[in-house]
Amino acid sequence: MKQKLPTLVAQARGGRVVRTPFLDGDDLDRRLLQDDEVRSMLAGGFPDARRVVLTLYPAHIPEVDSGVTVLRVTPQAGGPPWDVQDFMVQLRRLNLPEDQLGDVREERGGSFLIAATGKAAPTLAALTELGGREVEVEEVGETAGRGSKIREVVVPSMRVDVVGAKGFGVSRAYFQQGIDGGKVRLNGQPARASSEIREGDSLSAEGIGRIDFKRVVNETRRGNFKVELEVHR
Repeated sequence: MKQKLPTLVAQARGGRVVRTPFLDGDDLDRRLLQDDEVRSMLAGGFPDARRVVLTLYPAHIPEVDSGVTVLRVTPQAGGPPWDVQDFMVQLRRLNLPEDQLGDVREERGGSFLIAATGKAAPTLAALTELGGREVEVEEVGETAGRGSKIREVVVPSMRVDVVGAKGFGVSRAYFQQGIDGGKVRLNGQPARASSEIREGDSLSAEGIGRIDFKRVVNETRRGNFKVELEVHR
């Protein structure tokens, strides 16, 4: 992906909207996305998605869609309940392109949420049967019914543990536990508490959501920073 990314950036700079299939966010070198003439969008259907779709487009275009759909698949009564592994086995039998399928999440009540792109999305939406069982399929939106909001917070430093705790509204000790457990990632890579977050960076915490660092609004008289964050929960 690192070799292909400069080519995609060049295509977007030339006026095209380009989109990848699902890829592992850990394999994405986001430093290559820093280009004044190109905007980028990462979407996986869930705030803390591991598999994401990257869309690149010229800076003069106001916005584009993410190309990701989240569907809720609910097996009907008539057999033993499925877990995620059972669901994935049946899903693979549809022979859908793997790079058009993103993360899968199990919900209470026996339903499953799956992110999809390309032709896989309408194929899944049209399902009435899976693995010999009737299923109901419902489109639930790009972020599985969970929204985002812009927050302005004041922080004493740009450390990941400081900004993450403040942005998500949790204690610093609690957020530190997530960092120590490898559940917090900065731009797709395991984060350290002392790492600094900068404009354009993305900070994800498993089970909590994702923070997109928008900008530094100003520096206060006491040497703190007011920052603008887009928080996805």
